Amino acid sequence: MPSIRVFPPIRGFEQEFNSLDAQREAAEAYIKSQAHEGWTCLKEAYDDGGFSGGSMERPALQKLLEDVRLRKLDVIVVYKVDRLTRSLADFAKLVELFDGHEVSFVSVTQSFNTTSSMGRLTLNVLLSFAQFEREVTGERIRDKFAASKKKGIFMGGIVPYGYRLEKRKLLIDPPEAEKVRLIFSLYLELKSLPKLSVALADRGIVSRQRSYGAGKTIGGQPFRVGGLSHILSNRLYVGEIQHHKEHYPGEHQAIVDRSVFDLAQTELASRKTRKSNTSHSSKAPLKGLLFDSNGNRMVPSHANKSGLRYCYYQSSVLNHGQKHKAGTINRVPAGEIEAEVKAALIDRTASKNDRSVACASQESWASCIERIEVLANQLSITLKPAVITHDTQVGAEVEADADAELVTSSTFTMPWSKPTTRRRREHSAPDNSTLQQRPIRSEARSRLLKSIVQSRIWLDQLVHDRTSDVTSIAKQQGFSEKSIRGTLSLALLAPDIIEAAIEGRLNRGLTVTQMTGLPSDWTLQRDALGLI
Repeated sequence: MPSIRVFPPIRGFEQEFNSLDAQREAAEAYIKSQAHEGWTCLKEAYDDGGFSGGSMERPALQKLLEDVRLRKLDVIVVYKVDRLTRSLADFAKLVELFDGHEVSFVSVTQSFNTTSSMGRLTLNVLLSFAQFEREVTGERIRDKFAASKKKGIFMGGIVPYGYRLEKRKLLIDPPEAEKVRLIFSLYLELKSLPKLSVALADRGIVSRQRSYGAGKTIGGQPFRVGGLSHILSNRLYVGEIQHHKEHYPGEHQAIVDRSVFDLAQTELASRKTRKSNTSHSSKAPLKGLLFDSNGNRMVPSHANKSGLRYCYYQSSVLNHGQKHKAGTINRVPAGEIEAEVKAALIDRTASKNDRSVACASQESWASCIERIEVLANQLSITLKPAVITHDTQVGAEVEADADAELVTSSTFTMPWSKPTTRRRREHSAPDNSTLQQRPIRSEARSRLLKSIVQSRIWLDQLVHDRTSDVTSIAKQQGFSEKSIRGTLSLALLAPDIIEAAIEGRLNRGLTVTQMTGLPSDWTLQRDALGLI
């Protein structure tokens, strides 16, 4: 919906007799002069004092249009045509609406009406000039803003954190300025906006509290990631004024050294690059559907360890340093909860013949879910009302069904408990192993095999795609080139070494990093691993 521009009280409106009253008197006098035509003035006035004529979203105008549709009016009388609208495009729509409901349009100070072709022509000419005046005024204001900012003048808006406004000038606020410098230094140390948010919350540093009309107060809350990103990228803190993509020396003093600011911009840019390189590969079917027991949305996240990515969902408040606001369970592994929810939907479809969740067997199985609440010992799953159509179709058959409640209910629960983070380590060894040497651990073997498979995929990509190289793969996967080259070396392992890894005959203690450091000669590889 287009924004409505509401002006402060216009000068003179508080007077007992203002411009709107004068315009209405003129319109009433005109209507009386047309009494011989049977015109009668309605008691209701459609006044939009304080609203811009450039917008159609004005209360009185919308009420007028509604009365036109209800055929309560025959003629609309205005003082001047631009009192109705200043937009030629909007006026064309209004005229079409008026014509469709046989309503005429008359201007008191401009002698014409829309019942004649000459009146239409005159009206369009006048309205074109009204729109021209509005556009010229807008251009003049924009040019003034641009010229003022080139001179370094602060042109209003929310006063940045760390400054105060006096006589339309930005002055440094020492206590807040010190906190701004701390924000920059901590970010360069932590190199993470979520961690920065947590660190500031632990120190009790919150945003500025501001009061508005009617006693409304905002602010005074821990800094969130979005607000911190805005502070770290705001060129006001180095004494500059920004206008679109250009920036100019400002009248105010800087708070942050330029060298510190430039380092922060470099880190922010690299963060955006890493995020863009990895966002395309993020698959989170339950994104936007999971909520903890306190009603906080659980958002996708991940962690990288030993070349592997671990995905999970966590309460959004954890990203803002507000762990105390999180529910009983604030983080769950993505793979486990996705698999269990999907299995529950498929089982519900198969065992209860519930057509409301038939999509569970398709790739878009999560599309039939509206909300999932993660509780201590169970999941509460609410299905979208749009897909629960079986209820109104089964009729009396549902009443005879012993499981009618399951079919008709849009919410069901399933037992669930968060998997423990401490897992029992298992060892992999062939059945005929004498176990004279401790075999490789199961999880280490799994990581190694996954890395070998990945190395074969990347090698095949390099061989068959001439446009592909190590650099492009690194950007695509979000890893360093060194990591990609190390993993690619696993594609050169001897076949019997790969077979030994599959059968669990490698010695305990071997890691993926150690395997990437083996020589390319197969004999030397076997000798290094003690397989000869």
